[in-house]
Amino acid sequence: MYKKLILIIIMSNLLIQCGFTPLYSTKEKDTNFSISEISFVGDKIINNYLKTNLSKYKNGIYEKNFSIKTFTTYNKKTLSKDKTANITDYELSVKTIFSISENNNFIKEITISEKKEMNNQTDKFEEQKYERVIKQNFASSMSNKLIIELLLISDN
Repeated sequence: MYKKLILIIIMSNLLIQCGFTPLYSTKEKDTNFSISEISFVGDKIINNYLKTNLSKYKNGIYEKNFSIKTFTTYNKKTLSKDKTANITDYELSVKTIFSISENNNFIKEITISEKKEMNNQTDKFEEQKYERVIKQNFASSMSNKLIIELLLISDN
């Protein structure tokens, strides 16, 4: 009898859950700002991913409307070579500068840098595909950091 009662209580607690939500949730209903204009200079692939990630915040009806200028630089540097002078490792790095303004008034400049080491692959097509995935991850990470900064700015 007690075992069934304890089992029912435990199961009901597992089914109900606690309703946890992250503090800096990026759901559209949780934001109190919109991005009115975004301009991009630099690496096209990363900028296209950034544009896709930030498009859901564009042209909302909020009192805080930000204008963002983005400058992106991407580098693929050789880290090491083997005895026959073939490249074995690369370092992929991206640096993005976000210049944020509101109503033509400069507010803040944010610099975000990301790095990743990548092994050289024999199949160049697979290597390019993997490099594109890394660029997509860079853009996702940078756009999330930018949204958090915009949330902090709009709360003030």
